Amino acid sequence: MLLTFDTATPLVSVALHDGDRDEIVVELSSERAMKHGEDLAPLIESALGRAGAVRQDVTAIGVGVGPGPFTGLRVGLVTARTLAFVLEIPVYGICSLDVLALEAVDSGVVSGDFAVATDARRKEVYWAMYDADGRRLDGPVVDRPATLATPILVVGEGGLLYPEAFPAASGPRRPSAAWLARAIVDERAELLDPEPLYLRRPDAEMPSKPKRVS
Repeated sequence: MLLTFDTATPLVSVALHDGDRDEIVVELSSERAMKHGEDLAPLIESALGRAGAVRQDVTAIGVGVGPGPFTGLRVGLVTARTLAFVLEIPVYGICSLDVLALEAVDSGVVSGDFAVATDARRKEVYWAMYDADGRRLDGPVVDRPATLATPILVVGEGGLLYPEAFPAASGPRRPSAAWLARAIVDERAELLDPEPLYLRRPDAEMPSKPKRVS
């Protein structure tokens, strides 16, 4: 059984995929924004409970590596690495923008080259370009919407937040753990190490060494 989760957006998404029947057993998402630390572990336990499974039934873990905010990604990746270590199972990272691209392609939302944009806050977006099959052509990068403005279809919450820059915006809005699982099982996206894809420095930084007083 494959356990997947994504914490690259304000809401947490968790899913279980049964490799034997090749289907999503359960998918859950949080209802509270920016509560990654409080919500991820209970959602995992709830998903396992609904599936009638225990942690020892999990044979692999998939986790979204972003790009996304520092705090959310840290919660997801630390949880993934810790569970994988305790259960002695592999853990796979997937770019969260790739997950959105896969869902857009398989849902019939796109028919040609398109972009994916998610909310990076600070009036910026995380952005990447894809072909009609969901293969990443460029990015990911973080920049202001005006700099990345395009008339082509843009999938994701970032496109919907800035219609003046992305007039052809559409859903899905946020990466889904169910589609993350499909990306891994069907080998539809590049598998990455479970390391965070920040694209910019975190807000909280260690203070610099104080200058000598002459």
